[in-house]
Amino acid sequence: MGKTVLIVDDDPTQRRLIQAVVEKSGFSTLQADNGDTAYEMATGPDGSNIHVMLLDLVMPGRGGMETLQDVIKKCPEMPIIVLTGKGSIDTVVTAMQSGARDFIVKPASPERIIVSIRNALEINTLVGEVTRLKKTSDGSLQFKDLIGNASSMRSVIAMGERGAKANIPILITGESGVGKEVVARAIQGASERVGRPFITVNCGAIPENLVESILFGHEKGSFTGANAKHMGKFQEASGGTLFLDEVGELPLEMQVKLLRVLQEGEVDPIGSKRPVKVDVRIISATNRDMADDVKAGTFREDLYYRLNVFPIHVPPLRNRLEDIPALIEHFIKRFNAAERLSVSGADSETLKLLKTHDWPGNIRQLENSIFRAMILSDGHTLRPHDFPQISGLAPVMTAASDDPMKSLMTSVEITQEDTEVSILDRDGHLRTLEDIERDLIQFAIENYSGHMSEVARRLGIGRSTLYRKVREHGMDVDDVRSA
Repeated sequence: MGKTVLIVDDDPTQRRLIQAVVEKSGFSTLQADNGDTAYEMATGPDGSNIHVMLLDLVMPGRGGMETLQDVIKKCPEMPIIVLTGKGSIDTVVTAMQSGARDFIVKPASPERIIVSIRNALEINTLVGEVTRLKKTSDGSLQFKDLIGNASSMRSVIAMGERGAKANIPILITGESGVGKEVVARAIQGASERVGRPFITVNCGAIPENLVESILFGHEKGSFTGANAKHMGKFQEASGGTLFLDEVGELPLEMQVKLLRVLQEGEVDPIGSKRPVKVDVRIISATNRDMADDVKAGTFREDLYYRLNVFPIHVPPLRNRLEDIPALIEHFIKRFNAAERLSVSGADSETLKLLKTHDWPGNIRQLENSIFRAMILSDGHTLRPHDFPQISGLAPVMTAASDDPMKSLMTSVEITQEDTEVSILDRDGHLRTLEDIERDLIQFAIENYSGHMSEVARRLGIGRSTLYRKVREHGMDVDDVRSA
């Protein structure tokens, strides 16, 4: 689930330096020493595995600017960050106009490179989510937009694509939370009605006395409270698709009227003197065994056979566990973009935990669990303790404090047995907080080889705060910086 960065530079030393910086931050890397190789890698069959390109502009042969323009033409969504030792204004303008996401002048600090990569990935995530939401709202969601490739879902997609070619009533069955509405939207996106209205009605959530009005509409003054003419859901969906979710919850008297609409292609709004013709594609969904409902007399047999012309069963998540990693990645991207979080993925133990869970609430439960875990997580990677209801482990929470060093001292148990920083003096009495803080900073600097950005991050304070405390404790800042 880690992101891959393609480093393109003709200088092998530069490639190795950038590779070390990028991989230290948790990214995978690929390398190319010229523009031709970079173009082939980015536009080839494995190009989708490259998430960001770091591109040197000055190279022999196919130059960086030409490579940038050619890759953007073929892969417009590929985020490319250009690097050069010549940062003229004209070069910057040309690169950005050609589609570069960012521009870095060499030599660049490690922090600058990583921030640029993460910003490019965040922008791509936002663009992807906006595109997906737009497809969902305008009725153009496709089967290729569905997440996962389990064998049980491939049969669903094959059936959906077949059913989409004809104006045939489709009944989608499956447990609650498996994504029946998403499949219905993909069916419309693969049909001739793509881009037309897609109207959803939850039949189980409509008050019984309002079902007829909501579905078929009413005229002004047709009953008490009817202060204006209301166009029902069938008329709203005319030309497109009407998705009847939980259709088994419809009252018996409404089932009779729905049957007439399906047979005649017209609705009778309450109070209207004449029926209204509608052109609607009906897709229904239920999590119930409607054959049992027919036997029990709670659902009309003739309507059941009318709706169940082309059945599609969506399997529960426990039968498509191989899709869980892709679903997790999708939800992490969505919540990173929506909540401005920075979770990079889930570790191997977490993936193993989630793949062995039963998921009675299916994809909806997984989505909510990921959201909760991302809020609980104190790091960039989801771990088993971020899923306490599944793992049984207590979540690890770091208490907030106005004093970063005080927060650090209280959130980590420091004893003489497990660290070189002692909290007791030779007589067994507590040392002062100032002395402990100085030793802790010194220990951290030595432990992380003088890399002050890493020291500050591990201590939970800013670099300026770290340098200030170094000076306050009489430590040599210049010696520390050169360490």
